[in-house]
Amino acid sequence: MTYSIIARDADTGQFGVAVQSHFLAVGANVPGLLAGVGAVASQANLRVEYKSDGLRMLSAGASAEEALAACLANDALPEVRQVAFIDSQGRTAAHTGSGCWNAAAHFSKSGVSAQANTVASPAIPEAMITAFETTGGSFAIRLLAALDAAEELGGDLRGRQSAAISIVGDLASRDAGDTLLDLRVDNDQEPLAQLRRAVDVAVAFAPLWRVIRGPACRGEVAPTPDETEEALLVLDQAQQGYGAENLEPTFWRAVAYWRASQKEEARKLVSWIARENPGWSVLFDDVTSRWPIP
Repeated sequence: MTYSIIARDADTGQFGVAVQSHFLAVGANVPGLLAGVGAVASQANLRVEYKSDGLRMLSAGASAEEALAACLANDALPEVRQVAFIDSQGRTAAHTGSGCWNAAAHFSKSGVSAQANTVASPAIPEAMITAFETTGGSFAIRLLAALDAAEELGGDLRGRQSAAISIVGDLASRDAGDTLLDLRVDNDQEPLAQLRRAVDVAVAFAPLWRVIRGPACRGEVAPTPDETEEALLVLDQAQQGYGAENLEPTFWRAVAYWRASQKEEARKLVSWIARENPGWSVLFDDVTSRWPIP
């Protein structure tokens, strides 16, 4: 029915959960995470207490093994559960009940655990971890690679419907907002492709947001040439991440040109993107009038 991976990034202290299932909105059900504390994946016959009680125990200092054991002891039907824990030190613990639909298995090691039920092969969890550990790139990309590896072995017996990825920060980040990435595809024939697309946009959004809030796009003081040049480069890269169907970065490129007194170039861009949606032109007039630059 579901396959998932939970992991701790040793370099950053971040925790992540990625999951796919032939089930509506799996991301609303399986993952449980708390920055600086750990993560839980509760699946098969879902019991939410594994997430709420488990994270509370991890927060109080219990190890992954201790928290899982306590949750299992309080469960009248542990044989139908599949659950995995990871704690602040990267220790993992997992349980696959004998009543989970086959194939059902988990594979756990320090820093990462993968678990699957109602899937095409019991080898899926180990293949997921191999992909996670051997793929280059960001933490999110490595988690997505694990999901792809499960699909390569047949994935969920029933097919695909929903997928999700969640990442939280380390303990130091909690006061500033612990959720770094929380993306879901709730109902789609190709949820993994859509989830990867959403991650690409999310990666592009972070630098885009910094530019939008910086001197190249707002404020009463004109940006320096270096600030404009840097902003235009970031906006160009962000547009590549967003793709041709979403022209938000190009809109802010027009704003940056306007604030750098390259008004003709700005007008050309606005006219181009406003052909499909005149709202861009309305917004451009509003944004540029807030902080008029001679």
